[in-house]
Amino acid sequence: MTERLRLLLKPAALLYRAIVQFRNLGFEKKVLKSWQAPLPVVSIGNITAGGTGKTPLADWIIRYYRSLGEKPALLSRGYGRITKGVRLVSDGKDILLGSREAGDEVAMLAAKNPGLIAVVAEKRKQGAEFILGHFGDRCPSVLILDDAFQHRQVARNLDIVVINAGERYFDAEMLPAGRLREPRENIVRADLAVLNKITDRTVADAIAGDLGKKGVPAVRARTVAGELKPFPGALLQDGTRGIEACYAFAGIGAPEGFLDTLKEKGLQVGAYRFFRDHEPYTHEKLVPILQEAREKGLRPVTTEKDYFRLLDMPELCLTLAAHGCCYLNILMEITEGRETLEAMLQSVLSTQENRKTTP
Repeated sequence: MTERLRLLLKPAALLYRAIVQFRNLGFEKKVLKSWQAPLPVVSIGNITAGGTGKTPLADWIIRYYRSLGEKPALLSRGYGRITKGVRLVSDGKDILLGSREAGDEVAMLAAKNPGLIAVVAEKRKQGAEFILGHFGDRCPSVLILDDAFQHRQVARNLDIVVINAGERYFDAEMLPAGRLREPRENIVRADLAVLNKITDRTVADAIAGDLGKKGVPAVRARTVAGELKPFPGALLQDGTRGIEACYAFAGIGAPEGFLDTLKEKGLQVGAYRFFRDHEPYTHEKLVPILQEAREKGLRPVTTEKDYFRLLDMPELCLTLAAHGCCYLNILMEITEGRETLEAMLQSVLSTQENRKTTP
């Protein structure tokens, strides 16, 4: 965004800030109420628009709770889905909806975590009540709210905010002039911050220092490359290990990080094309990419999230598979402060247990 355009959008950003703060004041003055669920609630969110790494963190937390023998459930808005209202994505036995009906992030998390209960709902309280009513005989032991820092209708026992430490932090501006969804000082509501996508340790230290002054502890993380996997039906003569150069394409927030991850994997990015976050794919958009990739001798590669979105488009998947397209799954690694994160996740469970036993 040019400086001229940013200045033109400044009045709209100031108006948006006023609306956000007025709403937050309603919750602080108890004019607007937060509903308390009868089970522990962990919220994962951010203060910027997309691209922080919430989904890999949600996956990490789901896996961590399951390693403890807990039964987590995921509740999300399901951004980008074509459905409305409360929808059951996975009942813990079968996956019932794909990315078009559930949203690509939720569909991906449900597929990566067999047995996970997953629900999408614009109104989180309705979604939580559905889970409590629908799974009474096998109710989850902890509820994970995805992208819920600004959605305060449901109270949470642990509020986690993910920060892209590679983006502007100290001089970030409100939407639409910048990427902030609410003023930076509001991060004081968080119980914990996760600094992700760190590109400069000095900057990360400064952000952590600012958070410390606000009483918000910070742990540090990074997304690491997992396996490079072929689309179903793709025939790779030398397997994925023989891939050296690629044509990267993605429709995610802050897609530059995808390029960095591919390079860390040892791949040369010969060309790339980015689409808007959650932008629907079409034959017309992808064919030029595949043609250019073939002409340059590059392997088409996309993100895991994009792959799950494309699974709902069988014809496109077949076309991509015919060109040997692959996708890269990523994992989150907690590089500093893992003990802090784990202790806070466990404390949520003990707090709920104390509530149950208190007369």
